[in-house]
Amino acid sequence: MKKISLSGIKPTGTPHLGNYLGMIRPALELAKDFQAFYFIADAHALNQIHNSDELERLTWEAAAAWLALGLDPEKITFFRQSDIPEVFELAVLLAASTSKGLLNRAHAYKATVEANLAKGRDPDDGVNMGIYTYPILMAADILLFGSHVVPVGEDQRQHVEIAADIAQAFNREYGEVLVIPEAVIREEAAVVPGIDGRKMSKGYGNVIPIFSPPEQLHARIMGIVTDSRPPEKPKNPEEDNLFGIYKHFATREETEAMRRKYLRGGFGYGEVKQALYEVLERTFAATRTRYEGYLLDRLSLDRVLIAGAEKARASCAPLMRKVREAVGFHVAGKTEEHRKV
Repeated sequence: MKKISLSGIKPTGTPHLGNYLGMIRPALELAKDFQAFYFIADAHALNQIHNSDELERLTWEAAAAWLALGLDPEKITFFRQSDIPEVFELAVLLAASTSKGLLNRAHAYKATVEANLAKGRDPDDGVNMGIYTYPILMAADILLFGSHVVPVGEDQRQHVEIAADIAQAFNREYGEVLVIPEAVIREEAAVVPGIDGRKMSKGYGNVIPIFSPPEQLHARIMGIVTDSRPPEKPKNPEEDNLFGIYKHFATREETEAMRRKYLRGGFGYGEVKQALYEVLERTFAATRTRYEGYLLDRLSLDRVLIAGAEKARASCAPLMRKVREAVGFHVAGKTEEHRKV
């Protein structure tokens, strides 16, 4: 049987180029060789989104984005996290084997505490238990399906490592029940530069959304920060934000030609920005049309997600039965006589 790949995306806004390069594209490529389970992490989004209409809208957008970008629900089990009650049951069971110290070391929680202390606030100001226990729920997402690999961006590496730690702690107590997962990170796309030069992140407000209309896409690209070297001077492509994005979408020939242009000098950054716009528009124009079409038929999107949830629940049932039996919970269909045998 094929090994299992699993990944999810929080419905917190239109996917951007960093999402695509760091997680979506690698996930779709892995699905060619792995049995794939990909989902919309709407339960994780509750830590940030407290409006039901907004969460529903963003969930539709995330589903439409994956499908527009090439996810085939006939080949990939594609579902909504909240449609899988087993995820939440497993999270509770895993919590009983997870040390508080492990969660204290999670980057997101530590960063919030440090920011609060720097401002003279209570260390846990603004921290709800959803944020604090986020790694446990993510571990449940991963471990429920026996995932071998998890395609993620560099910022999510630690969460996969924590999931592995949680699985190992559970296995030490109950036997070899859970598969130990590994993160799959495309190092060349681990950090995609945003328009301000920092890592592309919705938190920084520096993203380039995949499905931006042409005029908005052009405006975002024209706003990318560059250095102040004059046109005639040679430039180092590996230190430039524009080239850092361009190389992921241009052909090999276009990339090498652009690299030579940087090293030779004699051009302005405006020329590169226009070339980047043309490459991105070429890459995503048809995808944007498909995305907009999916959003016009939300009933069909719902049918895809419901069908995916049914397949996902059938797939995870054997593991949940094994977990429940391991911890001593009642297992449907297993009588006292069966246990004695």
